[in-house]
Amino acid sequence: MQNSKQYQPHRFPYLWRLADGYPAKGIEPHGCKVFGTFICGGGSSMGYKLAGYHHLGGVELDPSIAAIYKQNHHPEHLYIEDIRDFNKRTDLPAELYQLDILDGSPPCSTFSMAGSREAAWGKEKQFKEGQKMQRLDDLVFVYCETIEKLKPKVCWLENVAGLARGNAKVYAKQIAKRLDEIGYNVQVFLLNGATMGVPQVRERCFFIGLRKDFHLPKLVLDFNERPIPFSEIKDGQGDPIVGEKDIVTWNNRQPSDRSFADTNMRVEGKNRRFIISYIKDDRVMNTLNATTSHALYSEPKWLSRNEILKGTSFPIDYNADDKKVLFLCGMSVAPLMSAQISYQIYKQWLSKINK
Repeated sequence: MQNSKQYQPHRFPYLWRLADGYPAKGIEPHGCKVFGTFICGGGSSMGYKLAGYHHLGGVELDPSIAAIYKQNHHPEHLYIEDIRDFNKRTDLPAELYQLDILDGSPPCSTFSMAGSREAAWGKEKQFKEGQKMQRLDDLVFVYCETIEKLKPKVCWLENVAGLARGNAKVYAKQIAKRLDEIGYNVQVFLLNGATMGVPQVRERCFFIGLRKDFHLPKLVLDFNERPIPFSEIKDGQGDPIVGEKDIVTWNNRQPSDRSFADTNMRVEGKNRRFIISYIKDDRVMNTLNATTSHALYSEPKWLSRNEILKGTSFPIDYNADDKKVLFLCGMSVAPLMSAQISYQIYKQWLSKINK
C-alpha cells in the first residue's frame, strides 16, 4: 500500500458541461494518449479528457452511435466497424502503436447478475445497435487480441461486476491469464461509482494491466467520496406516469419495495414489471442501464433527462436525442469513474514512465 503522500485523490464534480472544456478544474493537461474500443456514447472518453489525457478516438460498431460520439467528441480517429475487422487492419496510424492507454468495455450483458448469465454463455446474440450475430462472452478475448496488436503501456478492460462473481470468475481468471500471456501484469478491481463522486450505485469490474517491461509498484485505487443521495440531483421534470396499470402499482408502493415487481407481487401475486425500479430521494440512485426504467418514489414521474445525465456524471449539455440518452448513459462507463481511475494511473504510473 502506498502512503498518503503518494496517493493523491482528486475530486471531479458530477455537474459539468462540455462547454467548460477539458481538462477538469485543477488538472493540468499532460497529453498522455488514449484510444478506445466499444466507445458507445463516450463516457470513458470524457473521463480521460477530464483527467488531462489526449483521447484520439476509437472503434464503434453502430453508425448511429458513432455519429453521436463524433458530435460530442470530434475524434481524430474513428473506426465504425466490428472490433474483429479493426484487429485485421494493416493501415493504422503509427500513434496507435504508441499508446499510453488502450481502453475497452466489451458488451457484457451475459455476465450481468440481472441477466440470464450462464444460460447465455457460448450463444450468439444480435446487438441492439449492430448488424451481426456475435458471442458476447467472446468479445473480451477479441479485445485482448486488440491489446496484443497495439501493445499500449497500460491496458484497461471494464465490465459488469458480475464478471467477478459466481461461476463467471472462471472467465475473469481466463482474461487475467490471457493478459499475462501477452505481456501485462494485471490487477482486478471491483469499484463502485458511488464512492468516486458519481450520484449512482454503479459497480464495475476493471482489469488494469501494466506492460511487463515497466517495473513499478502496484496501482492503488482507494476512493472514498461522499455518497450523493438522489435528492441532490432531483429536478422532478420527468414525464408523468400515466399508464393505468403503472399508476395502480405506484399507488400501492411501500417503503420496502425496490421495484414495481415487489409491489405487484405483494398486491396481486405476480412478478410483473421487474424492470422498473423505484428511485428514492434519501438514497443514492440505483444503477442505470439501457434496459430498465426508473420511477420516482416520491411522485408519479419517470426520471428526467437531466436526472439521468447528472446521475451518470454525463455533461448536462451532452448532445443526443432524448430517446437515446438512457441507452447511451446506461451502456457507457460513467465519466467520473474513468476520470478518477485514469488520473491515478497517470499519477502513479505514466508520470513516472514518461518522465
